[in-house]
Amino acid sequence: MGRGRARAAVALVVGALALAAAGCGAETHSNEPRPQAPLRVSVTITPRAITVQPQQVAVGPARTQQIPQNQNHPQPPIRTDRAATVVIVAANQTGFDSRLEIRGPRSISSGPIPARSPGTLQADLPTGTYVIAAAGIPGARLGKLVVGPYRASSQNDVLLP
Repeated sequence: MGRGRARAAVALVVGALALAAAGCGAETHSNEPRPQAPLRVSVTITPRAITVQPQQVAVGPARTQQIPQNQNHPQPPIRTDRAATVVIVAANQTGFDSRLEIRGPRSISSGPIPARSPGTLQADLPTGTYVIAAAGIPGARLGKLVVGPYRASSQNDVLLP
């Protein structure tokens, strides 16, 4: 009986080691940078002009971070040829319903923006220069938006995907 117990103990130790080794997982993990946070652009539609702020996005690291704890840390760049995700928030300050028309390397248009109301448009815009017009407001001076090639990871920003 002494040999049987010794074999059982050895089998138990070997089984426990095998389970422990299987539960450890891989030693290396791929840590791809998280995607870029969407860029925000404000557009104001008036009878005289289309105002775009900021007029350039993705041309370099953002001047301000979203949270103060990362203000002294550089934003890690993303090496990709993907288009920049841009969220355009428009304020139609005219008395006419309108829609945004964005023309450039990629042309898109928003849904209707009622008079004296806000509207939003989200689009993936490749690098290039864009002209922003408002349909139904022919006398308004066109706005301009430049989308650069820089893509910053949201790796340093908490509570983002």
